[in-house]
Amino acid sequence: MREVENLKEAILKNPEEYPRLEEDSEFEFRCHPGVPCFNDCCADVNIFLTPYDVLRLKNHLGITSEEFLAKYTIIPFDENSTFPAVLLKMQDTEKKECHFVSEKGCGVYENRPWACRMYPLGMASPADGMEGPLQKDFYFLLKEPICKGFKESKKQTVNEWLSDQGMEAYNEIGEEWKALTLHPYLQKGNTLPPNKVEMFFTATYRLDAFRVFVFESSFLSKFHVEPEVLEKIKTDDTELLRFGFRWLRFALFGEDTMNVNDAVLETKRSELKAKGKIQKDQ
Repeated sequence: MREVENLKEAILKNPEEYPRLEEDSEFEFRCHPGVPCFNDCCADVNIFLTPYDVLRLKNHLGITSEEFLAKYTIIPFDENSTFPAVLLKMQDTEKKECHFVSEKGCGVYENRPWACRMYPLGMASPADGMEGPLQKDFYFLLKEPICKGFKESKKQTVNEWLSDQGMEAYNEIGEEWKALTLHPYLQKGNTLPPNKVEMFFTATYRLDAFRVFVFESSFLSKFHVEPEVLEKIKTDDTELLRFGFRWLRFALFGEDTMNVNDAVLETKRSELKAKGKIQKDQ
C-alpha cells in the first residue's frame, strides 16, 4: 500500500512526468505476444482487487468467494486503513508470477481485474489530494521502464482504450464502490468498529457468505426486500453485490436504503422507550 501512496505523491509533485489525460486524449501503446516484455508486467506486482474483480474471477474459476480469497489473495494489515485491502497473491517463485499467467498470456483475460484492464492508464481523483480546479478525475500514463508497448505505433484515445478493454461494467459498479468507501461519514474522520468492518467485508468480498446471511438468517423477517430484487439476488452475483452496497449504506451509515418491517420497528421502539432513550409518546 505504501507504493500506491508514493505514486499518488509523485503524480501531485511531478505533473510533467504524469501529464493529465482527458477522455479524448491520444496516446501510443499496444500489448501483444510479439513485444519483448510480454507477460513481464504480470509478475511481482501489487494488484488491488475490487469486490467486482473477485466476483468475476471466482465465477470464471468456478469456485466460491471463500475459496478464491483463501487461495489467490492476501489481506495485509494496515492500522491506517478504514477497510481491509485485498491484493492478488503472486506465486511463490523467483519471479513471483501471477497465478493466472502462462506463456500464451493471461488465462483469465475475459475476467481480468480492473487494474489489469486499465494498464497502462492510471486514474487519479480529488480523493487523492487534488484541490481547486483539479477537483476532477483524470487519467495519466504509467510509463514503466519494463514496458515496451509504448514503442508500438498504435494510437488511440483514452475513451477508445477503455471501450476496447471492456471497462464499462467495471467502472459502473466501481462508482457505487467508490461512493461507499469515500462516504462523507468516513471522510470526516469517523471509523468503524471491528464488527462493522467484518460486515463490510462479508457484504462485498464474501458474496457466497452474504447470500447465506440474507436467505438463511432472520434477515428477511426484519427487512422487506422487493420480490423482483429477491429473485435476482438468489442467483445473480452482480445484483447481490449491488444489494450488498445498498445494505451497507443502511447498516453502516444509517441511510434510508432498506425497508424495515413494521413489527421490527415497533419492537425496537419499545426497547428504546424502556431504556429511556426516546420519549414514551414517540
